[in-house]
Amino acid sequence: MYEKFYGFKEKPFHLVPNPNFLYLSKKHQNALTYLEYGLSEGSGFILLTGDIGAGKTTIIRHILNRIEDNIEVGVIFNTNVNSGELIDLVLHEFELESTYDNKAKSLDAIFQYLIKKYSQGKRVLLIIDEAQNLSTQALEEIRMLSNLQTDDQMLLQIMLVGQPELKRKLHSAALIQLSQRIAVSYHLGALEPDEIKEYVTFRLEKANGSPEIFEEDTFAPIYQASGGIPRIINLLCDTALVYGYGESLKRINTDVISQVILDKGGLGLAVHEQPAGEQPLAGQEQSDDNNSSRLLALEEKVASLQQQIDWRLAEISRNGAPSNDRLVAELRELLTIERKKTDKLLLEYGKLKVGLAVRAKNENEDEGGAAAKAKEAVERSPSSGLSQALGDDDGATQEVESSESANNWFRRILHVLS
Repeated sequence: MYEKFYGFKEKPFHLVPNPNFLYLSKKHQNALTYLEYGLSEGSGFILLTGDIGAGKTTIIRHILNRIEDNIEVGVIFNTNVNSGELIDLVLHEFELESTYDNKAKSLDAIFQYLIKKYSQGKRVLLIIDEAQNLSTQALEEIRMLSNLQTDDQMLLQIMLVGQPELKRKLHSAALIQLSQRIAVSYHLGALEPDEIKEYVTFRLEKANGSPEIFEEDTFAPIYQASGGIPRIINLLCDTALVYGYGESLKRINTDVISQVILDKGGLGLAVHEQPAGEQPLAGQEQSDDNNSSRLLALEEKVASLQQQIDWRLAEISRNGAPSNDRLVAELRELLTIERKKTDKLLLEYGKLKVGLAVRAKNENEDEGGAAAKAKEAVERSPSSGLSQALGDDDGATQEVESSESANNWFRRILHVLS
């Protein structure tokens, strides 16, 4: 949308993790150093935790792009499974036949695979993303997988990646044996205030844009609104560029940032203080919080879906032609299954965003003036195309489902996020 106007070769602020845009803050550099050390030393368990949007997946993808050819990698994203289903996912990742309900045969198949790779001079790495969703029993099954080892080397390296609750879960008495096997761990924190300008200008330059598009005094409010979380910074800056493009502004000023913070306040940005003398309506604060949580959850589901697709495409490139047909079939099946679900999520997403825009722009207005300003807010919002296209009834949902193909379905997700 705005790339040509600002001279970008691509969008500088994606929600989807992109290792080409990895900004190595001090904390990100430390995380990368710890993880690469753990991999090089053949450590059994490696743990990476961090808040949503801190950059965990981007770092993992950066590592995988540089991983040695003698390392076989399996990546699990779907962690809302029981222990038996988790073992089946491991079998699937390493292209082993599932033995379904026979746990002993499943574990034996994995162990035989590990021994075979060891005899070939190869190592095996299993990455489990969003591992905080795993049950205690499932995590214990993962520990059992690490039991096979030689005198001096683990045959399976396991990297657990997740939100802070994963670390708390691992400290429980039930998982003390697993916790003791973690050789390398790191918690990835947010960016510092003095890193915001560097982060923003780094991504602008990566996209072939001018590093001075954002005025100097915009970085303080960007930090205050985002708390230094890269994904929220990306969301805020991307929206600011959309607004700037709409108003033909060559530089983004604090007025634009303030408007974005106001309009995007329900997407995980900092909560604004209530003006003196004003009190929220009864139930309004709780409703806003609920809407904020639902919107952020929708953003996460969409980003997670594209992340899975990106991983599969990377696997196609690594494995070569023989496995392309299988992976493409899996990708097509994934898109088919998720399409209707995600269309409904996006319909809800649009309605919630419009509702938040109406509330933010029309408080204390008379009913007629509120309606007019709500219409203007919807037309200015980057998601207006979504709300106008989908409407507010079930017929609109049916129209979307019948008119869009699997290909342009994914483009529509990206359009909503922009």
